[in-house]
Amino acid sequence: MVQLHREYAKFTQRDAEVVVVAPDDPATLRAYWQREMHPFVGLADPSHAVEDRYGQEVNLLKLGRMPALFVVDKQGRLRYQHYGDNMADIPRNSVVLALLDELNQ
Repeated sequence: MVQLHREYAKFTQRDAEVVVVAPDDPATLRAYWQREMHPFVGLADPSHAVEDRYGQEVNLLKLGRMPALFVVDKQGRLRYQHYGDNMADIPRNSVVLALLDELNQ
């Protein structure tokens, strides 16, 4: 999330919003968000409803929910999806920013 925090303006310049879905309860997530001062949206999902809706994998042998990244356009259509194979498997911001540039053309 450090990369997202550092480059958040690059996303908003492309008319995009970053939403991080976390399995935490609202109070825990709020405390973390305030402490880290993230400029983007954090959505508490303790029941995993959003994560399940998008098919985010759970692998207990790999420490729980695998990373997933989605780009949803303003009409609500899923335009990009990436399911991580391990906790470090997250697309670089440059990949997502290039996709946003392409979608905005």
